[in-house]
Amino acid sequence: MRNSILKLASLSVAVSAIAMSAPAFAQDETTEAAGPISVTGGVALVSDYRFRGVSLSGKDFAVQPYLTVSHESGLYVGAWGSNISENDGNDVELDLYAGFSGGDEITYDIGATYYVYPGVSNVNYVEFTGKVGSTMGPATVGVQLSYVPSQGNTGDEDNVYVATNATIALPNSPISIVGSLGVEDGAFTAGSKKLDWSLGMTAAISDFTLGVSYVDTNRRTIFASKDSSAGVVFTLSYGF
Repeated sequence: MRNSILKLASLSVAVSAIAMSAPAFAQDETTEAAGPISVTGGVALVSDYRFRGVSLSGKDFAVQPYLTVSHESGLYVGAWGSNISENDGNDVELDLYAGFSGGDEITYDIGATYYVYPGVSNVNYVEFTGKVGSTMGPATVGVQLSYVPSQGNTGDEDNVYVATNATIALPNSPISIVGSLGVEDGAFTAGSKKLDWSLGMTAAISDFTLGVSYVDTNRRTIFASKDSSAGVVFTLSYGF
């Protein structure tokens, strides 16, 4: 795991370098309107990588860099990574994603993610996701439907995940209350429904965000070798 953290830390430094160099480039174009392409990214340090309630880092720290390239039309592509607990000799997860998003009062996001575990190709898989959200006063709520079609690496079974989430911004404060509830059924839960839920808060300070959440699930999945008991997850993230 130490080597995987070092690899991701190096990638995080590279992502941060892009972030710091971007303003200097922008200064040369101050008289021109922003172009149709935008680049966003960042990195997070989490005390435990939880995916839909389940710890994928063996309840250990994880470094999670990401980079997204978006077009003004709503199209986007990107990549996200994290170290994970050892999976058949692999200890890195890389998610490659693309999609289309937009909307004003009601937002939408339709995309696909290819979950890659370098060196262990027999566990890679594709998932399609649709999201709808809306902001009402200080509250932002959303729903998500994710579907994994039957694939060789999922045992020729499909998987469905449905979730809802909410964020409530406290007035005159950088603090927000966040929560989520999800239901999963199919290939990743051995055919039996799994519930996951979380409740916590975040504080946005400049380009940094601090977070703490209580995360739990009613059962493990095929991804976690350890029992997925409840846990408190701390997060420090930087984004540009």
